[in-house]
Amino acid sequence: MFTNRERSYFDYGATAPMRAEVLDAYVRALRETVGNPASQHSNGQNSRDLLELARETIARSFGVTPAEIVFTAGGTEAINLALKGFYWQRNSAGERPIILVAEGEHHATVDTVEWLATSQGAELVWLPLDAAGVLHPEVLERAILEHEAAKIAVITVVLVNNEIGTVQPAQQLQNIADKHGIPLHFDAVAALGQFPLKNVLKTACFSVSAHKIGGPVACGALVLRRKYTPVPLLHGGTQQRSRSGTQDAPAAIAFAKAIEIVDRDMCNSQKRMSQIQQLILQRIRKLDSGAVLRGSEPVLWRDYTVDGCAQLPARAFGNLHFTFAGCQGDSLLFLLDQHGVSVSTGSACTAGVVAISHVCKAIGLPDEVAIGALRITFSADTSDADVLRLLRALPDSIAAARRAGLSSIETK
Repeated sequence: MFTNRERSYFDYGATAPMRAEVLDAYVRALRETVGNPASQHSNGQNSRDLLELARETIARSFGVTPAEIVFTAGGTEAINLALKGFYWQRNSAGERPIILVAEGEHHATVDTVEWLATSQGAELVWLPLDAAGVLHPEVLERAILEHEAAKIAVITVVLVNNEIGTVQPAQQLQNIADKHGIPLHFDAVAALGQFPLKNVLKTACFSVSAHKIGGPVACGALVLRRKYTPVPLLHGGTQQRSRSGTQDAPAAIAFAKAIEIVDRDMCNSQKRMSQIQQLILQRIRKLDSGAVLRGSEPVLWRDYTVDGCAQLPARAFGNLHFTFAGCQGDSLLFLLDQHGVSVSTGSACTAGVVAISHVCKAIGLPDEVAIGALRITFSADTSDADVLRLLRALPDSIAAARRAGLSSIETK
């Protein structure tokens, strides 16, 4: 077995290692922050001051007011609060049963809206993507006109697809939703750290999660505009707008530190990730003719912090997603793991039966192609040695995976 130091990590899309600066801030806060932020004594008020300072830091990064940061126990809770909360708030009399959902969303969204459909009477309208995973603005506009804006409770779109890395045309989608007066929720969990979100997302709400940028797990936020008040998921203390529960000041402090680092290093990080992305992409295309990049084609890095980041990249800088002809993605994952390389796949293998990624289905891939999906995600901290280990391990792993062949495919 490989130790962590001998391994190369290419699964930042799942979670990012906690940075030393964040860990130091987190441990210090755990040691020194004593008291419930809602308590009236000095310990409690000190805890509250530190919590609110963290909220201000995160709000400043997103270009919103501190009151618009609702801390949650992660991205999943934030997504649930947005979708269930808006559906309940806008559908109390049953007049707005429709939810518009882009295809290929994260399961936190898919499972939430499907629960609303089966348990709460929601009507789901799925918005198709193109072959690169893009939701075209005219598709959204057409769906709104067809189903009537007055009957639509909420729209939800993943800003950066967590599997294939495609970035959606945020501003155009926002403009359409605003024109029709419909709240739009962006799942921005996979977008955080890829480009600045300040002045980009001005929609009703968006969800983020700290552990995607090296913050603590089980800490996230719903960025919720002041004029909206979705129905809470949790009731009890009304500590935050639309969210009850004792607030975790140390986690918020660590989240804020991670945000500070991301903002401080954004340009250099983007440039480094773009270099890694281009190198791996070019090498894989040369070594294997059966490897096909899925999602939008990466663009060379430019300074996306200028002009308030009005122009977004077509693809997240830290993401590459391929299908390998004649290979099973899970086989590649396990073979690379034996070489000390951690990657991920869009399929989930249970008892030898492979379930094809719903994202691959959403962009029109047949099962026999989608089964070969492999996601490679990285950060600016990924070293040249890590890249070299991956590239050295790939040829033998691909050959072995092809020899192993394909398992039976579950298509549900």
